[in-house]
Amino acid sequence: MKSVRNLRPIAIGIVAGSLFIGVLAEWLDSGIGVGGCFAGYTRNLDLLVLACYTVGAVGVVWLGRHWLKLARAITSIATLLKQEKAIHIKPGSSDLINELGQAINERLDSYSSRNRALEKKVGDLQIQVQLSQRQKRNTEAIIYSIRDAVIVIDEFDRLLMANEAAGRLFGFDFKNSQHKPVAELIDASKSEFVDFLSHSRQSKGRATRREIEFLEDAKPRNFDCIVSRVYDEREQVCGVVAVLHDVTREKEISQMKNDFVSHVSHELKTPLASITAYSEMLADGEADDKETRNEFCSVIQGQAKRLNRLIEDILNTARIESGLIKIEKKPVSLTILIEEQLQMIKSYAEDKNIRIIGQKPIVFDQVYADRDMIAQVIVNLLSNAVKYTPAGGSVRIATELDEIAKVARVSVTDTGVGIPEDEVEHVFDKFYRVGANKGQAKGTGLGLNLVKQIVEKVHSGRVSVSSKPGEGSTFGFELPLATVETVEAAH
Repeated sequence: MKSVRNLRPIAIGIVAGSLFIGVLAEWLDSGIGVGGCFAGYTRNLDLLVLACYTVGAVGVVWLGRHWLKLARAITSIATLLKQEKAIHIKPGSSDLINELGQAINERLDSYSSRNRALEKKVGDLQIQVQLSQRQKRNTEAIIYSIRDAVIVIDEFDRLLMANEAAGRLFGFDFKNSQHKPVAELIDASKSEFVDFLSHSRQSKGRATRREIEFLEDAKPRNFDCIVSRVYDEREQVCGVVAVLHDVTREKEISQMKNDFVSHVSHELKTPLASITAYSEMLADGEADDKETRNEFCSVIQGQAKRLNRLIEDILNTARIESGLIKIEKKPVSLTILIEEQLQMIKSYAEDKNIRIIGQKPIVFDQVYADRDMIAQVIVNLLSNAVKYTPAGGSVRIATELDEIAKVARVSVTDTGVGIPEDEVEHVFDKFYRVGANKGQAKGTGLGLNLVKQIVEKVHSGRVSVSSKPGEGSTFGFELPLATVETVEAAH
């Protein structure tokens, strides 16, 4: 094998020389230039030229075969390199090939280690991408589940994200409105909010807070709006997040509390002022005779009772609303309860020359209720009817059974002053008194509200009212009958 390798340079020299002699002979024979002088000498060399061409052709074929094998070897190596397979060439083939094989193996080992490092980095990046996608989905799920309206915009005031509450509030499809200018999605009537977003994004503070009012169906809705700026890794503002919390009900409750304190203060001051004034006159000796003293004492006693009723109504209302009142429900006969309350109210009605009309007893009219509370409901309705009925009028109380609905209905109808149509729906509100009837009688505005609380909140019943100004009013309530199923369900 070694002798063959040593013959390769000689063979290459012979092939090259033969080709050169053949070409030179052709040139001399052509008579071109100086070669024409030697034309006679070369005519006898045709056989030599033919032999040289023959040797050159054989040499070219032999060398081509040798280089073809080398090209195949290189092609195989390239194929293996593409397939990322290690190449191990046995030593002893040739020093050049050994060196080439060693270099290729070293290079492949280097590429293999780099490839493993890159594969590890790619795996880490894939895990980070999956974690980022999961965090993004979790963030979106949290935002979409928030009951408050949430809007996220970028640095160009384009919508990035919004939840369903924001879509309902501003009237756009929050899932198909991404990357649209927020000013185009929100109605012009709510432009104050859009301006607030833009101003907050350009402000220096990280968060800005403002109360914003929107009109919906001609009714105001108040929102506590907090806008926070969002920063990127370079601490540049890349958008803002706005959260709008509906505080309409909270403001209404706050206003109701303020009204409650105001009404209670006013109602407490009136009887206290009378008690204080008459007691001072008694102490100063202004009541010289027994009749005057009795009159003063009667006024003080009446105002004290009024004060006591007011306090009891306030406490009962507060207990019911807080759920702290003690309730003892059991089957109670409405006929018996009504008859007991009629006896209590008759003297008050007779003093005003008002006729009380009862009804014939019903065989079965038991309701499942707290006896004392329902008695208070009946008393409040009867006394309220007598209070606003002029002398010579009448008050009728009636009971009706609905076997299908399994409820009993009680109605109290008077021939009093009536209630204006626009105020009927407010008569059960706390401390509410009909403006046109305030001069007819004194009151706190808690009696009918207490009726509503006892019937609807404690007994799951229903109150009702109908009235015509100048003709009278009908107040009523219904309670569930004391059936076996009702009693068992309660226990």
